[in-house]
Amino acid sequence: MGRGRKMWLGDSGERFQSGHTADKHEGSEPEDEDGALYREIRMWEGGQAPDGTDLVRTVAYPERTLPPGGLDEYQKERKRGSRSIVLWADPHRERRLATVVTRTASKGRPATYDVVDESGAPLGSIVREPAARGGRVRTRWTVRQTGRPAAVGHKGHPFWWIVWWLIWPVQLALAFLSVMGGGGAARTPRRTKWRIAGETVLDWHDGGNEFQLSLLADWWDERLIAALVALEESHESWLGDPWDNVSH
Repeated sequence: MGRGRKMWLGDSGERFQSGHTADKHEGSEPEDEDGALYREIRMWEGGQAPDGTDLVRTVAYPERTLPPGGLDEYQKERKRGSRSIVLWADPHRERRLATVVTRTASKGRPATYDVVDESGAPLGSIVREPAARGGRVRTRWTVRQTGRPAAVGHKGHPFWWIVWWLIWPVQLALAFLSVMGGGGAARTPRRTKWRIAGETVLDWHDGGNEFQLSLLADWWDERLIAALVALEESHESWLGDPWDNVSH
């Protein structure tokens, strides 16, 4: 596989997006059960259909798995940084690709997530260290694939963070309007580049319709990267819309 791969989180009800031709699945898809929400993680590998649209395939179906306490307990735990996510190979949840398990997490502190395959063998780990801790001014993400060195990325470019904080009073006003049903505040800077020895190997960036993760090294395991996409989108800022925090 080449360096042109791009992966993102999509809504299962929006198979066809501008400029993309998504793959199709036979039969009807199951509805969410007991609030155990799932979406689709899609990938483009550089190919195009005869009509010129990008060929896209579904890599995984991420599902939040609810604890015995149900949705309320899940939302309580996620506020502390905990996540419990299964990546399914099919929309009917018949085969697991991978599972994201929280190793350590507490509110406002680093959280470590282990990613294992369907047999429980480790694929790697993902660490999220929030800003304003340990002298960090930006959130730091570390991705370590088993057998590979760790890739480290920082959320947002320093310049755009400066701009965002300079217009913070305006953002507060826009956020209030958004709650009241009119207008909306700009999200915090989100672009993240992961590097190993100075080389960029992952790039989380605005793809036009949605944020996308470009895989800039051909050795990445797409199961681990799908887990990273699911975690990134579940850690949206308070101005965002985390996919796993829907109250139904």
